[in-house]
Amino acid sequence: MLQLLKEIVPGLSVVGVLSQRGVGYDPAALAAAARQLGLRLEVSDQLRAFDEVEGAFAAMKLKRIDAYFMVGGAVLFSLRRQIMELALMHRLPGIHYGRDWVEAGGLIGYGPSLPDLYRRAAVYVDKILKGAKPAELAAEQPARFDLVINLKTARTLRLTIPQSLLLQADDVIE
Repeated sequence: MLQLLKEIVPGLSVVGVLSQRGVGYDPAALAAAARQLGLRLEVSDQLRAFDEVEGAFAAMKLKRIDAYFMVGGAVLFSLRRQIMELALMHRLPGIHYGRDWVEAGGLIGYGPSLPDLYRRAAVYVDKILKGAKPAELAAEQPARFDLVINLKTARTLRLTIPQSLLLQADDVIE
């Protein structure tokens, strides 16, 4: 996901990480990916409420962070429209885990396809209803990922999305 930001944001060198308290992610893996791309990460305190998100965006602007990486959960998801307004107000491009963030005004989203996950869940429910023991069903990793780009937000942030990325996108929001 950091590679996508690097392709879109010219001169990207510092990425802020916004995470919700209690939502797990692998900070070591993210840091390793950042190092490999020549990026530095600035990790925010784990956020719980909108006023903390406002403070995090103000701090990112003061620290001259070039873009942000959102590790959201239910609380931040419920605030996505307000968070996207903050991102645009502070002129910070960001990458998110899903389409809903981009539809709310985010620049780019990349994550598991929710319709595909729901279909796979239905298969599991069917198996369980037919007598399969849940503990005996194999765990699956997501098989399909969606890339969604918001061109209106890109224009607002004065960013040009490379044609190669637009061709890879599953959806482009005008």
